[in-house]
Amino acid sequence: IACALYIPIDSLPFLYANRFFHGIAYAFSVTAIMAMVQELIPSARRSEGTGYLALGTTVSAALGPALALFVLGTFDYQMLFVVVLGISIISLIASVVMYFRTSEAEAELDENGQGPAPAKFSFKSIVNPKIVPIGIFILLVGFAYSGVIAHINAFAEERNVVAGAGLFFIAYAISMFVMRSFLGKLQDHRGDNVVIYFGLFFFVVSFVVLSLATANWHVVVAGLLAGLGYGTLMPAVQAIAVGVVDKSEFGSAFSTLFLFVDIGFGFGPIILGALSEYIGFGAMYAVLAAVGVFAGIFYLCTHARSERAKNGVVENVESMALVS
Repeated sequence: IACALYIPIDSLPFLYANRFFHGIAYAFSVTAIMAMVQELIPSARRSEGTGYLALGTTVSAALGPALALFVLGTFDYQMLFVVVLGISIISLIASVVMYFRTSEAEAELDENGQGPAPAKFSFKSIVNPKIVPIGIFILLVGFAYSGVIAHINAFAEERNVVAGAGLFFIAYAISMFVMRSFLGKLQDHRGDNVVIYFGLFFFVVSFVVLSLATANWHVVVAGLLAGLGYGTLMPAVQAIAVGVVDKSEFGSAFSTLFLFVDIGFGFGPIILGALSEYIGFGAMYAVLAAVGVFAGIFYLCTHARSERAKNGVVENVESMALVS
């Protein structure tokens, strides 16, 4: 409905209202879809499956802007909104198919044989406490990466590497696409730590390369490293989020996780924009490399100590089977 409303809108107030409505719809749908997909993925292949799902987001982020520019160059904004509406209808059909493949939520009975009480609004319904540690970690990561999303164009103009900035996200998508399947399987079998540390290393190095970049190919290399960094961390964290909660909490887990991500991406550009005015973009990216290091230290003191993080999901599943 939100996509369809863009076509007749001809005033700024109505556009703002529809954007607000669109944001609500997007928040609901993404949270629900992520929860549905996680139910369809076997628990022993959670990280691998989440990685495949993340590839969809990566490919769309790489191809979407290019498709939009092509449509605008060939037709106009009205045709662009028609295309977006068509894609949203296909997405709706896909989500309905997924919905019918998921099972009904199983009601857990208490010692008296009573079902759960009706859901009430509470702080826990917004922020699941089990997700807070990994949520703070991805908040720091998202805060740092927002400096790339929001300011890479200005940085590219300052350093005269505009062509490289144009290829940054394509390089990002390619490196993530190549590595995602392998890293997802590795996380399931060897634990979260090995994949998180792998991603953090390249995440930090990508900022170091950006801070020193003076040629187009430097920025492209930074994009490749960012794909191995942020492109690795985001799916890995999503798999961790559903791994630390019960099946009935998948929805609240993703709602909490995305809340932390949105905080990082929401405040990051504002704070970093002000910081770059004082120290410049190069120094700003060096600071963000330090933020990545701090995020790693925080992770080391929290989730990294858990059994799942050290040994992986598959080993735990096999151990439970042997005990049974």
